[in-house]
Amino acid sequence: MTTEKENPRTTAPPAGSAKRALVGRLSWGLADQAASSISNFAVGIYVARSLGVTAFGVFSLAWVTYGVVLNVSRGLATDPLVVRFSGVPEASWRGAVTRASGTALGVGAVIGAACLAVGPALGGRVGPAFVCLGVMLPGLLLQDAWRYSFFAAGTGRKAFVNDVVWGVALVPALIAATRVGSVAAFVLAWGASATVAAGYGCVQSGIRPRVTEARDWLREQRDLGYRYLVENTCLSGASQLRAYGLGAIVGLGAVGAVRGAELLLGPFLAVLMGLSLVTVPEAARVLRRAPERLGRFCLLLGGGQAVGALLWGGALLLMPDRFGASVLGDVWHSSSRLIVMVTLGVAGAGLGTGAAAGLRALGAARRSLRSQLFASACYVGGGLGGAALAGTAGSAWGVAAATVGGSAVWWLQLRTALRERHPDSVPEVRTS
Repeated sequence: MTTEKENPRTTAPPAGSAKRALVGRLSWGLADQAASSISNFAVGIYVARSLGVTAFGVFSLAWVTYGVVLNVSRGLATDPLVVRFSGVPEASWRGAVTRASGTALGVGAVIGAACLAVGPALGGRVGPAFVCLGVMLPGLLLQDAWRYSFFAAGTGRKAFVNDVVWGVALVPALIAATRVGSVAAFVLAWGASATVAAGYGCVQSGIRPRVTEARDWLREQRDLGYRYLVENTCLSGASQLRAYGLGAIVGLGAVGAVRGAELLLGPFLAVLMGLSLVTVPEAARVLRRAPERLGRFCLLLGGGQAVGALLWGGALLLMPDRFGASVLGDVWHSSSRLIVMVTLGVAGAGLGTGAAAGLRALGAARRSLRSQLFASACYVGGGLGGAALAGTAGSAWGVAAATVGGSAVWWLQLRTALRERHPDSVPEVRTS
């Protein structure tokens, strides 16, 4: 649980001013994620249309591997930064960012070296893609660290500008990759443009990451960092295991179909991810200023995201086939069959993120980890069990059921954490 030292109680600003500040921070979070997701969406669509479903499956394996590494970096570096250094004096923030960004850079270098070693052994199309991913990981992780650092400081505008720089740099990189026409070339284009933005982040912040101080950061944040590491790795590792298992059970085309369906929900996922950049800092502010409102804040957050996912999925079901084919090309035929299942899965995940934000703000790392372990086990079991029973569609149904069940556990854990914090009060969260 966070302490007064970590989150000093401050005098609450006037209600109108506080609401305007909250809307401003949320707006920059949405704008930043829109810029980031447009870049990712463009890469995904471009690869799907350029290389076909099987090559897109190979690219998707590299993508989910990056997701695992990204969550390792966040767990060790930026998650503790956001929990403990949101809204603190600038000198304290700068010192923390120096160490946290250095940690992210170090994680990228270490795991990137592992990818360079493993890639040649994999061979085929997958091997070169993993080698290129290894080269690009330090820049990719540092760019992400700047985003979270800026939001911890309440300067989401800088994160938005940084992602715009990435998007601009991506255009010539994709043009060059098209001339080569391989999955590896697209991985290099995506990573190289992120590295440009990572370098610009150093200019924006005036901070130079110090990899030599990563050990100090890990030692200082070990009570949160290592639990968040396991929690985040379970989350992304489950996605990776599901992708690898689906490829082995059904085929690489199935991996590409699932990824294509996820891309169709890209605009909504952009909103979801944009909110996630600011939900933990905002939940921490609610906890400091009006702790009795934390449950209500999390419930509104999670419920709103779940409803939004269902509305977006409903709109996709009404989309004409010719429009879907113009977006995804040959991938559309197999991906369109998964829209209902993927939508339900995203809605379940969105509902759970509200509770997750509350547990992070409370510093309840043990309860958060317990919830994530359960949810990840259900995700892998549902995804692979469904694949074995009913192929790609069965895997999608299994994941949808798993995310809804996992969300229920997140809310039960938040309810208990709120009761422990206020044993004489009735929590505002309702799980039934």
